[in-house]
Amino acid sequence: MTELAAMDFHPQPQAGEPKVWAFPAPERGTLDNGLTLLRCHRPGQQVVAVEVLLDAPLDAEPAGLDGVATIMARAFSEGTDKHSAEEFAAELERCGATLDAHADHPGVRLSLEVPVSRLAKALGLLADALRAPAFADSEVERLVRNRLDEIPHELANPSRRAAKELSRELFPADSRMSRPRQGTEETVENIDSAAVRGFYEKHVRPATATAVVVGDLTGIDLDALLGDTLGSWTGSTGQPRPVPPVTADDTGRVVIVDRPGAVQTQLLIGRIGADRHARVWPAQVLGTYCLGGTLTSRLDRVLREEKGYTYGVRSFGQVLMSAPDGSGASMLAISGSIDTPNTGPALDDLWKVLRTLAEGGLTDAERDVAVQNLVGVAPLKYETAAAVASTLADQVEQHLPDDYQATLYQQLAATGTVEATAAVVNAFPVDRLVTVLVGDAAAIKEPVEALGIGEVKVVTAE
Repeated sequence: MTELAAMDFHPQPQAGEPKVWAFPAPERGTLDNGLTLLRCHRPGQQVVAVEVLLDAPLDAEPAGLDGVATIMARAFSEGTDKHSAEEFAAELERCGATLDAHADHPGVRLSLEVPVSRLAKALGLLADALRAPAFADSEVERLVRNRLDEIPHELANPSRRAAKELSRELFPADSRMSRPRQGTEETVENIDSAAVRGFYEKHVRPATATAVVVGDLTGIDLDALLGDTLGSWTGSTGQPRPVPPVTADDTGRVVIVDRPGAVQTQLLIGRIGADRHARVWPAQVLGTYCLGGTLTSRLDRVLREEKGYTYGVRSFGQVLMSAPDGSGASMLAISGSIDTPNTGPALDDLWKVLRTLAEGGLTDAERDVAVQNLVGVAPLKYETAAAVASTLADQVEQHLPDDYQATLYQQLAATGTVEATAAVVNAFPVDRLVTVLVGDAAAIKEPVEALGIGEVKVVTAE
């Protein structure tokens, strides 16, 4: 037998020292036209992300015109004084760029992504859209029709229907937050190009707007580029609108949106809580994640793994409006879907989880897993320029300091199990939760009433 020749193996790679990671800090400045600018150089990010925030909040919409901010946001990409809607879309496509816009309670936001090699052209198009949008009658009419077509589909979607009902239950009738963000059929029908232009002229100006630019800016004279594009946008001076205080009624109660014959029940439990300016926010984030932030959370372990009631239940906190004086608020919620026969037992077990949490608290193991998931994966979460730009824009929108996100991760890592427990128990008190169930009232009303978690009423689905 011949002997095999000796093999030389390549040395096994060894792990290097881990690099210290922190959320990137932006540079802040102001253009000559008053536009606030945040820039963030991210080497290697060849797709640049640009976010523009406009101080045009939903509570500024005229009476009877709910949805006009949404129509205006969508109309920004439907032509300018230089290009028709079709031409504008073609120019964006030639740049390899995407331009999206949406309206929410804090204001209107435009989001641009483009290869860095075509940044100049894309910024010019964005500037034209902000400086001189066409708001052509035919395009606005089309957007209104599209929005009207969307509404029946939203009402037919159980999760969207539950969200609509929760907002109506929580907030006073005269609050903009009690009504759908994108308007109702009755209000959207009233919107025309004159209404859109009127809203634009009253609220859109560079002096109260902010632009965020993130990407690999190597070799780019960004000051000159912005001066020729967004810097050409002019408008009157003005002060940002004050943030209205948020009030809500979280008296424990249950609302069933009747869907006869529904085979499953859509669940949405909510109340309002502190926004990100509150000292409790990091602990609240951590505790809420332990409760229902992932497949290994306590709610999923009981309702999904042990009982098989659902494919998953999630708890979360979402900022609604934020203000430095603490008058802002976030939505604290638990959501999921349950098969109809087990709606009562599932709610019973959900409340038992909340009570057990208050009595026994979270475990150190739950806290450690949550920190690892929230803090440990952060470098992956912010690999793209768009993710960084969106978070920086959120900070501006919520009146937070530029280093907020970096500081938040430090606070999360330093938060203990006792603090996280206290925060999540205070966030979800068993007697102060508004529960919305979209399902078959005939099948679920009686078992839900037997739980004693609040008065139960039934409303008819549109």
